[in-house]
Amino acid sequence: MKESRADFDRCLQETDRLFKETHEEIKALSKNLGGLNNSLGELIEQMFSVQLWDKLDELGYEFSKGGNVKFKENKRTIVEADVFLENGEYAMPVEVKTHLKVEDVDEHIERIRGYMDRRGDKRRLVGAVAGGIALDDVRRYAQKRGLYVLEQSGESVLIAEAPDGFVARIW
Repeated sequence: MKESRADFDRCLQETDRLFKETHEEIKALSKNLGGLNNSLGELIEQMFSVQLWDKLDELGYEFSKGGNVKFKENKRTIVEADVFLENGEYAMPVEVKTHLKVEDVDEHIERIRGYMDRRGDKRRLVGAVAGGIALDDVRRYAQKRGLYVLEQSGESVLIAEAPDGFVARIW
């Protein structure tokens, strides 16, 4: 009986050691996957921002400044715009997602306009969303909310064909 108890204890110790090793491997894998996801998101943002200016100039906006913008209060980031384009009259925050979803559209509208209002910034906002993947129902939803939708098209970026009568919403 003593031998089987000792065997059981060794087996239990070995199982505990293997469990701890597996736990550490899963933590490392999760960290790597998180980094990969961040890198993919940055790649998608870069892909869209390169051609964004030209596409929006074609619509007559002629933005003079732009880039990733972090809006801060008390040294804390409150809102971030993946791309924030400006000219004297308009500002266009663009939310870029690897896979654009309806929730992303709603959140984008609420957080940017809300922040601008709290700051007393009365510039006219025209919004846009971009997605490496933007399903038809999400595209239609964003357009119904008055947002331009930018999509990947081969080696280029295009503004999704809008339904008849589409007018960009001014916030």
